[in-house]
Amino acid sequence: RVVSNADKDRLVPQVLGLLEEVFDLEPVAREPLPGARLRTRAYIKVQDGCDNRCTFCITTVVRGAGRSRPLGDVLADIDSAVEGGAQEVVLTGVHLGSWGQDGGDEAADAGLRIRDLVAAVLRETGAPRVRLSSLEPWDLDADFFGLWAEDPRLCRHLHLPLQSGCDRTLRRMARKTSQKSFRGLVRDARRACPEIAITTDLIAGFPGETEDEFEKTLAFVEEMAFAGAHVFPYSERPGTAAAAMPDPVDHPVRKRRAADLRRIVSRSARRYRERFAGQTLAALWESAAALGPDGWHMSGLTDNYLRVSALAPRDLWNELTPVVLEEVTEEGMNGRMGE
Repeated sequence: RVVSNADKDRLVPQVLGLLEEVFDLEPVAREPLPGARLRTRAYIKVQDGCDNRCTFCITTVVRGAGRSRPLGDVLADIDSAVEGGAQEVVLTGVHLGSWGQDGGDEAADAGLRIRDLVAAVLRETGAPRVRLSSLEPWDLDADFFGLWAEDPRLCRHLHLPLQSGCDRTLRRMARKTSQKSFRGLVRDARRACPEIAITTDLIAGFPGETEDEFEKTLAFVEEMAFAGAHVFPYSERPGTAAAAMPDPVDHPVRKRRAADLRRIVSRSARRYRERFAGQTLAALWESAAALGPDGWHMSGLTDNYLRVSALAPRDLWNELTPVVLEEVTEEGMNGRMGE
C-alpha cells in the first residue's frame, strides 16, 4: 500500500477501521526530548509542505502544499523539550518562513506570520536558546530583524538559501529573489545584528549557466561574505522542470564550479571566525570526543554557529557555559573554558 504525505496522518485509523473522530480521542503525544542519539538540540517542526515552484526541486510534489502547525501545538512541543532538558530548540519546516500563510488554520485566521511565531516562542517559553533553520529570503522583511534586539536568546544565525548569484539563473530557477533584493536583506540583517552569521545554499552548474553567469555568481558570493555555505553541483531530479531544460552543463564543469564556490566561501567563513578571536561566548557542548590527562575534549556550538573545541575538567554535555575563543582552525575555533 502506498500512502501519500497528505494521507499519512490518517493511516492508523484507516488500517484499524476507526473513525478519525474516535481515534482522535486518544492522540499520540510526541515529546521532542534531548538525548536521543546524543543530540542536545530539540528540532521543533512548525510546518510541512511547500507552495514554491523552484524548478530544481521535487519537494512540492513529494510534500504537498504548505501546512502550518497551530501556535499552541508548537509552544507545547517546546515546553516539553525544555522540560526534558533541551538547552536549544530549532524551529524547522520544509518552508519555515511560510508559517501562517496557508489558509484554514488558526495562524492564518489570526493573521500571524513567521515573525509572530518567533516572538511568541521567545515570549511564552523558557527555551534557553532559540535557533531558526533555513528561511527563504522573500519571506522576511526589515521588521523581522528587530527580533534580535528584543531577546538575546535568539541565536545570531540566519540561513538564507541563495542558490545562484546571477539574476538570469535565478529566473530559470523560479527563485523569488534577485541580487538587489538579497543584498538589501543581508544589509538590513547586519545593520540590526552586526555579529550575525549568515549562511546559504548554492547550486553550481544549473542548466543553461554560462561562464559569464557563473562569474556573476562568484562575484556576488564574494561580496556577500557568507559565514558558511552548502555548495552542490547541480543534480537532475526526474519530474522537475529543470531536468527537461536545454543546455545542461557538463558534469566536470559543475564540479569545477562547485570547487570554486567552496574556496570563496571558505575564505569568507574564516574571516568571519577571525572576528571573534579573543571574545568570550556561550557554547552549547554537544559531544565529548575523548578523555585525556588534561581533561575532557569537548565540542560545541556558539549561538552564531561557530564550532568550538575546548578542554573541560568534566563532561559538559548539554550544558551552556562561557568559552574564550582563542584560535581559528580550518573548520571552527579552539578555545578555553571561561569564568
